[in-house]
Amino acid sequence: MSLRLGDIAPDFSAETTQGPINFHEWIGNSWVLFFSHPADFTPVCTTELGKTALLNGEFSKRGVKAIAISVDSLESHNKWVPDIEEVNNVQVNFPIIADPEKKVALLYDMIHPNASEKATVRSVFIIGPDKKIKLTLTYPASTGRNFTEILRVIDSLQLTANYQVATPADWVNGEDVIITPAVSNEDAMTKFPKGFTTVKPYLRKTPQPNL
Repeated sequence: MSLRLGDIAPDFSAETTQGPINFHEWIGNSWVLFFSHPADFTPVCTTELGKTALLNGEFSKRGVKAIAISVDSLESHNKWVPDIEEVNNVQVNFPIIADPEKKVALLYDMIHPNASEKATVRSVFIIGPDKKIKLTLTYPASTGRNFTEILRVIDSLQLTANYQVATPADWVNGEDVIITPAVSNEDAMTKFPKGFTTVKPYLRKTPQPNL
């Protein structure tokens, strides 16, 4: 059965390029970007893991830990890491899980047999400090992920977790947000001292409250 938003991310123990981990212990009080790549020594994956390393500062600023996985061995990961670093001129600063027995991949439904019976698709899970799944995305092997979008989603998730707001289409950090319908106009005046604009009775915009 596939995992759904709000589910507790399944715990597991695994070997990684940074040593053995217990997933829930490793998460600690952080947000997590957990993503699968189809295989080591492949072109798109080399660019994706390089991009993840390059964005380390952006993830750290948001309190996010990145961790990758494929069904390759630890030996394979360790041989591939220098390629990622050379191609992207970066140091791989996050763990890559070795899952040759596919235990974690099957736990997270990362293998889609109609796409490939052997390799993981490009799954993305954003997991909160409460260990609950906040977002899932699935890309085919042929399409590299948009990491700008992943950062944008994390910004939205973290904002909406702390304020009674939602983010509109194409929103980026710094733009106006939407007050949720559960907040009355009277309460909105207190909760959002910067004020708000009523576009429709059900659509009220306010400046981003955490800036």
